[in-house]
Amino acid sequence: MKWIHAINDFKDYLKIERGLSDNSIISYENDLKKLESFLTNKSISINPLLVESSHIKEFVYYISKKVKANSQSRIISGIRSFYDYLLFEKLIENNPLTNIESPKQQRKLPSTLSLEEINLMIQRIDRTKKESERNIAIIETLYGCGLRVSELTELKISDLFFTEDFIKVTGKGNKQRLVPVSDINKKCINEYILNSRSKLKISANYSDILFLNRNGKKLTRAMIFTIVKNLSKISEIDKIISPHTFRHSFATHLLENGADLKTIQQLLGHESITTTEIYMHLDNTALINVMKKFHPRSKSI
Repeated sequence: MKWIHAINDFKDYLKIERGLSDNSIISYENDLKKLESFLTNKSISINPLLVESSHIKEFVYYISKKVKANSQSRIISGIRSFYDYLLFEKLIENNPLTNIESPKQQRKLPSTLSLEEINLMIQRIDRTKKESERNIAIIETLYGCGLRVSELTELKISDLFFTEDFIKVTGKGNKQRLVPVSDINKKCINEYILNSRSKLKISANYSDILFLNRNGKKLTRAMIFTIVKNLSKISEIDKIISPHTFRHSFATHLLENGADLKTIQQLLGHESITTTEIYMHLDNTALINVMKKFHPRSKSI
């Protein structure tokens, strides 16, 4: 079996059986191409069914000098999933990554914006520009609903259930969830739809997509990053900020104001609550307040 055929079969499995997003499937494909390229450069001409543990160990040693621990772990995990698939299909008898350990991942927490900083960024949006209402609605939705950037770009007008105070979000693996939307957020989106979006010449393929560029087409992920980067620059906020920063701020502010992890997990669309726990951080004040509120020995005598 050639690598290209094995990878394509695996991609079909990821899409059809596991329902993964295109971005996730591309990541798996890139991991496997790294392994294939390594073996080719080492003049190891074998098909994927003949890869052994010794080959994987050489590859892991090679990437350990190229990328950080978190990236190493992700690459190894992707390749392990590929060989689990081959094992499931009974194309191999043993997974060559069974005894391969992933490096310990560093738990690097992204920056968090304060409410004042978020308000400042919104205030700095130039109201004289045609895209101002759209950009205000984008920031309000990223922060107000805690969306991933891919969820934002795919958001449809038909996903807006403002009468019920919800929006329908399609997350990783095409899994859908309902997320509450605030009155402020609804107002900004409605103003954008009525005043700005309605004046665009919208391409037929994107008639239901909420956030559009000036050509009436869907905004790209890169454009959302550019909007956020430019706003952080003119707001003179000395932090590394991306669209994901608003999602992290959304979760952190909910936690600080008393929301429980299970609820936050559902709002973020995390499959496992472990992801939610790693995703967020508690400062010492929050920990002390929880201890005082819930531990019986913290009550006054």
